[in-house]
Amino acid sequence: MIDMSLLRENPDVFIAALKKKDPNFDIQLLLSLDKHVRSVRSEVESLRSAKNELAKKGRDGITGELRAQSAAISNQLKEKENTLIDLEQTFQQLYLKCPNFPDSSVPEGTVQDNLIERYNGTKPEYNFPLKNHVELGEKLGWLDFEAATKLAGANFALYKGDGVKLLFGLAMFMLKHNNKRGYNYVLPSVLLNEKSLEVTGNFPRFKDQAFAVPEDNLFLTPTSEVNLTNMYRDTIVMKDELPIRMTAFTSCFRREGGGYGANERGLIRMRQFEKVEIVSICAPEESWNEHARMLACAEEILQILGLHYRILVLATQDMSFSSAKTYDIEVWCPGQNEYKEIASVSNCTDFQARRGMIRFKDKQDSKTQLAHTLNGSSLALPRLMVALMETYQQPDGTIKLPDVLKGEGLY
Repeated sequence: MIDMSLLRENPDVFIAALKKKDPNFDIQLLLSLDKHVRSVRSEVESLRSAKNELAKKGRDGITGELRAQSAAISNQLKEKENTLIDLEQTFQQLYLKCPNFPDSSVPEGTVQDNLIERYNGTKPEYNFPLKNHVELGEKLGWLDFEAATKLAGANFALYKGDGVKLLFGLAMFMLKHNNKRGYNYVLPSVLLNEKSLEVTGNFPRFKDQAFAVPEDNLFLTPTSEVNLTNMYRDTIVMKDELPIRMTAFTSCFRREGGGYGANERGLIRMRQFEKVEIVSICAPEESWNEHARMLACAEEILQILGLHYRILVLATQDMSFSSAKTYDIEVWCPGQNEYKEIASVSNCTDFQARRGMIRFKDKQDSKTQLAHTLNGSSLALPRLMVALMETYQQPDGTIKLPDVLKGEGLY
């Protein structure tokens, strides 16, 4: 949630900022509801105070006049309390749909306005006709999309043989890499309750994108960012425990419906995919340094694997709902002849912490403060496999993977 006090104190600045993020969100209605809620709450408190004063007077004897006044105030109070409950529910529903403020350094606009910050490495060159990962994977027996469709429908994948070995080998390679850089291992469940998804900003706005298990009121995780962040929901830690850095490997599930174009066949866009995630919970003054640190951690994996990529700063309307600033890493996929997003690294500032009451103290007797939360893909496994398969393909359709994977004993 955004800090409503900032919006109240400087509405013009923060209304303009939110309009850059989501031009369709009715921020004026949110402000109006907030004002109305506070006004009715004040009336309720005044009526409660008046009722208490009458009760004190009644200790010396209840007169008919006192009884009538008390009945009138009680009726007014009940009516105002019911009005307040309805108003608070309406406000809360809208408040939960309000996106985070974008940082002032974020370019304004849509996906076309994303800023390419830099490139790393150069595009590989080939002297033979390139195949895409679908052709390569099916010929090598690594991938079977026909069987996946039979089992679950479109936009699922089935890995076989060395394809399975590569996927899990890459997962361990990345987990070990992240752990060496201070991110502690976590293995969470893939099922989550509704509150967890509300805290990270997935619900209520994007509830239709989640796979649900309605009998148990649970949902399949869309990303382990949700799991890791919510480990510290309703928790107060000491400042010297920060930053808390975690890494996890899970399958992720998203109900992105509809068909996809030919350039998004295979492993490019799926309803279930595997991903290694990093999450950090830190003090507010450290969050931008932490953001840069997380980006570097994700980049290093691609550098070790010898893959060409570029870094983008996402424009205001292309960022995630909870993010104040996001870097995307796009890896070059020769068989697709284009860059594909393989990681997003986001600073959510205090937005998720406010929704989840994730707090810290300087000392035991200090006032609690909201922490900052950050998350990053490190990395998405299917697209990493696409980049590796297409980059390191040979003229005969085999794939010569980087020696580092063999040296680690992972493949």
